[in-house]
Amino acid sequence: MQPLATDLAALARRTPGMTARALLLVPASLAILAALPAPAAADGLPAVGVDAAPLSTFGGKLEYVTARAKPDTVLRERTVARGRVLRALRLKGNFTIPAVAYDRSPSGLSADGRTLVLISPRRHFPRATTTFAVIDAKRMGLRRHIRLRGDFSFDAISPDGRLVYLINYLSKSDFTKYAVRAYDMRARRLLRDPVVDPSEPGEDMSGLPMSRVSDAEGRWAYTLYSGRKHPFVHALDTEGRTAVCIDLDDVHSLGGLELHGTRLDVLGGGGGVVASIDTSTHRVIPRPAKRKPATEESAAGIPWLLIAAPTAALLLLAAISRRRRSAENVRAGRA
Repeated sequence: MQPLATDLAALARRTPGMTARALLLVPASLAILAALPAPAAADGLPAVGVDAAPLSTFGGKLEYVTARAKPDTVLRERTVARGRVLRALRLKGNFTIPAVAYDRSPSGLSADGRTLVLISPRRHFPRATTTFAVIDAKRMGLRRHIRLRGDFSFDAISPDGRLVYLINYLSKSDFTKYAVRAYDMRARRLLRDPVVDPSEPGEDMSGLPMSRVSDAEGRWAYTLYSGRKHPFVHALDTEGRTAVCIDLDDVHSLGGLELHGTRLDVLGGGGGVVASIDTSTHRVIPRPAKRKPATEESAAGIPWLLIAAPTAALLLLAAISRRRRSAENVRAGRA
């Protein structure tokens, strides 16, 4: 589990909003994860103790934040550029913008800017019911509450806000046993079939969510996980209700995700690109091998005996020469 702790420590250094409470919970989370059996699913653990960053659409000019006003919650809409509050909505109860990764990645706002979903924060595990608040972001008003039996966390939302993706925890003692479920906002019900990668429905893909990015259309949500065996990226198609898991077998240090068109870059702990994924094929792009300097290539291509033998001979000749000079000096001194 050391790579997970290393990745989270590196992430904390680059993420000022990662709270002290989150850092304190990391060792406990790792210990629990190590002791529990592996799940057969692709999305994972809740980002406990992490305050979500302000939430906005891709390239949007407005963002949303929540603040506690006990016993209620205040939702604020403000400008991204200057943080000027434009509107505010007071909600009964405790709600927050969902954090979906340890780098404070937020989620919950549909790409069309019309639907915003807030979640009731977790106080313990498991909880008997989970409550969500659905906000009409255009009118800045409460549409309704969603109350579900069981323990859920938020994962993603489709571009038109019709489908909401949730993590449904299935065990009272093992929070790595879960199913990814889609909730139909129009029908107001959970869809029966869980969302899985159809090509690898039973693969062990447990881990901690490190970073999240979405495409400009809000259809694909990419989450970087620090896994038990190796890191991986979980690509969720929020329109098609399907997912793809992309293994990163050769990656050993995680820093985050960056999306550049159809290229998804995985950053290492130092900030450099350690892997790239073609989002049109969901395949890792082969990285060109680093070419060695000419001197190294020459040395690597010459048998070591051809280098060692002349070197040894030169050293031997130098030693004989020193002994001869020493003997001549001694004879000259006697004379």
